[in-house]
Amino acid sequence: MTPERLRIGTRGSALALWQAHYVRDRLQALPGGPAVEIRVIKTSGDKIQDRALLEVGGKGLFVKEIQQALLEGEVDLAVHSLKDYPAANPPELVLACVPQRQDPRDALVLPAGRPLESLPPAPKVGTGSLRRQFQLAAARPAWTLVGLRGNVDTRLRKVDGGELDAAVLAAAGLKRLGHEGRITLAFSLDEMVPAVGQGAIAIECRGDRSDLLALLGRLEDPLARRAVDAERKFLAGLGGSCTTPLGIHAHLADGRVVLRGYLSSLDGKRQIRETLEGEARRALDVADDLLERFRSLGARELLGGD
Repeated sequence: MTPERLRIGTRGSALALWQAHYVRDRLQALPGGPAVEIRVIKTSGDKIQDRALLEVGGKGLFVKEIQQALLEGEVDLAVHSLKDYPAANPPELVLACVPQRQDPRDALVLPAGRPLESLPPAPKVGTGSLRRQFQLAAARPAWTLVGLRGNVDTRLRKVDGGELDAAVLAAAGLKRLGHEGRITLAFSLDEMVPAVGQGAIAIECRGDRSDLLALLGRLEDPLARRAVDAERKFLAGLGGSCTTPLGIHAHLADGRVVLRGYLSSLDGKRQIRETLEGEARRALDVADDLLERFRSLGARELLGGD
């Protein structure tokens, strides 16, 4: 039986609210769809803005309080950016649905109205991600890379206000918030391997809510789910976390999957970058094969293992 009313738990940033409203509208548009209320929950990641995520526990800080609200029955489902969704979660909760994915690429943003040619030879570029920082350092060694926190609008203001010559943000967030025109350059997937699940939305609920699982299944995008499952399998198998300088992206088209992987040591001095291709229906197996290749190239040592 379809629930009559649902409560969505979400962060309060503009992007998080866009995603929650997107899910709400999709649910309410279903035949016999429920009424949906959005509840904003402030997370530890929102409260701590003066330190890098690596210093304070990683992106899991953006979901912990929302997951607790799910466990305590204060909300029925949660909507997260999938790249913030941890590899390990409370056993009572499940990734119930992955809707259609937006552009997974990383994007370079310059001050409003300025073309790429206006970037100085040695620009000061902001990014809050070690994954981006180390890939950019390899591809653009003349760039000075500095830490950057805050929501999309905050980051854009720092660029427009002259604190930075440019910043790197997820293309998906820019497009969802109506800032597609601010994308000066979208990096290719080969030059900048995206984060796990970048551009995708995670809809989470309790595993014992069979009514809700059936309902959310109607929003699922099978290709996005298969890609995300492959990426997350690679992440879990490698033993990485949301703060690991790791990129993995599965591209599915025409019955094939191309899986690109990237891993760096925490100091950025040692890196592994590999690509594997296979049949789309075997995406999880291709993830396992890529994982074995990374292990053979010293991934465990890069992560600080034995």
